[in-house]
Amino acid sequence: MSAYRFCRTDDIGLLVDALNRCWAPYFPGQPPATTASFKRSIRDLQVWCSSSMVAFSGSDPIGVLIGAKRPSATLVHKIAVHPDHRRQGHGRHLLTSLSSKLAILGPPRIVAEVPETLAAARELFSASGYVQEAALTDFVLEEPERGAAARIEGLVIPITIDDLAANDLLVGAHPQVCWERSVETLVARKNEIAGLAVASDERIEAYLLYVNGGEETEIVSLRSFIDDGGVRLKQLLSQLRARGMNRIRFPKVHPLEISKAWLDTLGFNSAGGHLLYAATARSA
Repeated sequence: MSAYRFCRTDDIGLLVDALNRCWAPYFPGQPPATTASFKRSIRDLQVWCSSSMVAFSGSDPIGVLIGAKRPSATLVHKIAVHPDHRRQGHGRHLLTSLSSKLAILGPPRIVAEVPETLAAARELFSASGYVQEAALTDFVLEEPERGAAARIEGLVIPITIDDLAANDLLVGAHPQVCWERSVETLVARKNEIAGLAVASDERIEAYLLYVNGGEETEIVSLRSFIDDGGVRLKQLLSQLRARGMNRIRFPKVHPLEISKAWLDTLGFNSAGGHLLYAATARSA
């Protein structure tokens, strides 16, 4: 007999075990989940144990759903069924149970960012009433810069999350962004995020925020307030190049966050992505 239950704050160990049993087999190249990594997801993504579920066969976890919750929506951060127990309705039951709970407690909006390569996951969400809202594209900047970047008047200065917040440039900067690059996540990770900005005497004209991971640098926010054909952003990116950051990734870009034409101008190439699915919570 199968059993399902929502978790509590003291179930982190159970959720970590369920992830390693059910999620890890599909992603053998990823490091195993740990208590520390799970607690980090609570901090960075607002994962809630009470929005997460485990499916059991006897005492063994055979399915897991990890939910992250904010006032605007709940994110199905991860969902997986053990390979030996697929095609038995467990994934559908996990999603239906979460929907029924949120129909009562809210928020009613549920979203998922599904890798475009995972056909089975896409089928699961579609069959469970989710509708594809957008394609979130991963962009990479790998080619050496050709020629010198155009120079503009203004200073290139370091900038922090707190600086942007103090200048009212953080909240509402990008209303359409993926969950892991939202304002809530940026604030939670502010001690890990560096930034550069082009500033005039009067204001900040463009900025980028990034995390330097060594072999790869991740852009977490990219914005210009001047219609200059991308000149200011190119100058900021050239600063990263000058500091030895030659592989730059800008993940899960929503089409309303920054246009593909702009990113083409900046030298980015698309490299796969995710599909954004959404549903409204309803009772079973």
